[in-house]
Amino acid sequence: MGVPLYAVVKEDVGTEVQNFRPYFKGEIFLDEKRRFYGPRERKMGLLAFMRLGVWLSGVRAFRKGFIGNVLGEGFVLGGVFVIGRGQQGILLEHREKEFGDKVDISEVLKAATKIPQ
Repeated sequence: MGVPLYAVVKEDVGTEVQNFRPYFKGEIFLDEKRRFYGPRERKMGLLAFMRLGVWLSGVRAFRKGFIGNVLGEGFVLGGVFVIGRGQQGILLEHREKEFGDKVDISEVLKAATKIPQ
């Protein structure tokens, strides 16, 4: 679609970012000071493991062969943004509500089509 992709990660533990590169064709930025994450980071604490959705996401990932790791800080919630050109601003905003809360890819594609080429 001609839309550039960017990822912002909070840490690079071991070879985590390097292992991610084959699956992501855009630039990856390391934000160790977490300035991109806003004035207040959104986190899930240990009580997250009491939520059914978290367990279901974990089972789904395990069944697909994703093991993950337990290194680093894993409680910060992420998100997906589609940001338009110029004054378009944010065309899509998806903030994880709990671990494994995925963005609807069709919504991402729909928002990306609004960006002029």
